[in-house]
Amino acid sequence: MKRNLTPIILGFLVLAIGSRLSTHFLEWAYLRDSMTLVAELGLIALAMNFVIATGQIDLSVGSNMVLTACLTAKLLNANIPPPVAMAFGVAIGAVLGYVNGFLITFFQAPSFLITVATLAIFRGAAKAMLGPSSLKIPADLVGVDTLTLAGLTVPLWILVVLTLAFSFVINCTVLGRQVIAVGSNPRNALYSGVPVDRTIRIAFTLTGLISGVAAALMLSRLGLARPDLANGAELDIITIVVVGGTLIQGGYANVFGSLFAFILIALLRTAMGVASITAEYQMTIIGALLICVVLAKRINIRIPSQKRATSGNKPS
Repeated sequence: MKRNLTPIILGFLVLAIGSRLSTHFLEWAYLRDSMTLVAELGLIALAMNFVIATGQIDLSVGSNMVLTACLTAKLLNANIPPPVAMAFGVAIGAVLGYVNGFLITFFQAPSFLITVATLAIFRGAAKAMLGPSSLKIPADLVGVDTLTLAGLTVPLWILVVLTLAFSFVINCTVLGRQVIAVGSNPRNALYSGVPVDRTIRIAFTLTGLISGVAAALMLSRLGLARPDLANGAELDIITIVVVGGTLIQGGYANVFGSLFAFILIALLRTAMGVASITAEYQMTIIGALLICVVLAKRINIRIPSQKRATSGNKPS
């Protein structure tokens, strides 16, 4: 619970500030709809826990989502049955994620460099497919974000269900223990019989698959696909994971913390919108928040280490 305190405390602070900016800020329907608008980022952040917990990073998830959305919209406009088109889109997202994992493990290349390259490739492919224009989907497929059950929209219910599922996988399954072992010390994990490369590929494939699910939700919410959507989404996703308590160097994942951090980022984005802060400055603030959280964690790690070293040097 201690690791979840940071996003919870910051969330209450944003609520207090937001309530001063707008009288509607504390209304549940307003907050729910604000979170629904960025639910796709929360979904991908949940899956990103697996990648970051292995000590890797995926900077291509936003471009994966956009390319998958463009492909799905193409299929829908070709009169492919919607369930088939959506399932194909999710599968493509998983394949793109697997490609990242395969390239990283096969060539033993840094995940940062590989996913920066695939970020450009996926986004470029989306632009080559649609050009500067947008592509609408059939009207009867639009509006899943407006469907509510027990006060929550469908995307938020999916977010809650995946939080429970992924938390169980990380904490209670062999795969979860392998992910943590790989992130803690890949060499020791390998000598202990953990399939390191396979575990990394599974983590990237899962993140790609959830990017495909997020693409379907984004399509239904917006009613169209466009290659310039989700620019900068990777910053929000990584911020959610890190602020949620998952260690950026790997070896520990906090899925529930990511859920709390998603709520924080959604509230922060909403408050900045109410305050008429432009998108450029919003990105700057989110980036500054990420730096502050990372530095605070480094300070918390180094201070206890220095105390142990000092006490160890005391004469007996």
